[in-house]
Amino acid sequence: MRSLVIWAALIGIVCAGACYSANYPERPVRVITGSAAGGGSDFVARAAARKVSAMLGQQFVIDNRGGAAGIVGSDLVAKAEPDGYTLLLIFSNFATYPSLGKKLSFDVQKDFRPISNLATTPLVLVVNNNLPVRSVRELIDVAKRKPLNYAAPGVGSMGHLAAELFKIAANVNMEHIAYKGGGPAITALMGNEVDLYFSTPPSAVAQMKAGRLRAIAVTSSKRAPFAPDLPTIAESGLPGYEVEGWFGLFAPARTPTSIVMLLQRAFAEAVKQPDLEDLFAREGVSGYGSTPEQLTKELKRDIDKWAEVIRTAHIMVN
Repeated sequence: MRSLVIWAALIGIVCAGACYSANYPERPVRVITGSAAGGGSDFVARAAARKVSAMLGQQFVIDNRGGAAGIVGSDLVAKAEPDGYTLLLIFSNFATYPSLGKKLSFDVQKDFRPISNLATTPLVLVVNNNLPVRSVRELIDVAKRKPLNYAAPGVGSMGHLAAELFKIAANVNMEHIAYKGGGPAITALMGNEVDLYFSTPPSAVAQMKAGRLRAIAVTSSKRAPFAPDLPTIAESGLPGYEVEGWFGLFAPARTPTSIVMLLQRAFAEAVKQPDLEDLFAREGVSGYGSTPEQLTKELKRDIDKWAEVIRTAHIMVN
């Protein structure tokens, strides 16, 4: 009799979960990005959300929550109801949080359910037009002669870590100036508040084309299709240097599997549609649309990779 009661309870839980998500989404879904408007995460989120909104018949509304390299937005999603109506679109610096020495109210591996790695991108090293450098070698020579500073969208961001990795490889010193997102960092660079920035391409491409800032290299292991004339940092005198980022979509832990898989299928289909692939390519981004399992592995890999860089560079969140 007792076993029948237990089985009935289990069946009830399963049925409740299925009924809970059967008609999802029944109202607008909020997609929180861990950056200000104008950055790479904002670009990917808005482009993909437009497609998914049309596919699923509900609005996927972008909510920019810049600050602390995405920690502010991540905290909101970690505490949200696990009902699929609050999601996180975050750049791969999400993997740096466990190593930054800051006491967080969430755990990146326990408090979120990975949905999909929507897209990947290198960073592009850009300088303001007043800095007399046109190559990585010239930048290193200038940095050895006088102090330079660089923008980054928060401590532990990919832009921050890429610059610190550059400092280690080139044996130079540069001062870190933190901003609330890629958009503000680019504005600061064009306004001559800072000398250089390791930017996601969507933040920089339009300004590069307009001549308002100068690109000198990309951080990937191979030249990027969006700028084939730009050398890699590795081929410019720092062999082995490589930084590539991803844009991951996450839900709060305990979000029903049926919702996670519906979202994965919708977003993966969206980023692989030809018009979106073309849009991404023009901005230096490659659509991916991974499975939750693949994103889980990528997150763990990058947690381990960046922990070593953070220790070496003595990076800490104040």
